[in-house]
Amino acid sequence: MSITQNEKIRRVTDSTLVVGADIAKKVHVARASDARGIELGKPLSFDNTREGFERLLSWLETLMVEHGFDNVILGVEPTGHYWMVRHESRC
Repeated sequence: MSITQNEKIRRVTDSTLVVGADIAKKVHVARASDARGIELGKPLSFDNTREGFERLLSWLETLMVEHGFDNVILGVEPTGHYWMVRHESRC
């Protein structure tokens, strides 16, 4: 079953926490807002480690409880240099 753009938009309700994260090689940054785009809390920086992602999960859960959300949509986007590979010359 194909999900149309309108069906995706209908999933975002007043009880949805909307989170966007810039994904980098070592440290990521997430921001949260309500469905209208009103920012909630401060941005969260978290490491690219298990502990970092556990910190993200705890932050999401706290925001959901504080603001009465019952679901979350998380979108991620890599930052510009994330795809670069370090090349070392051999002399």
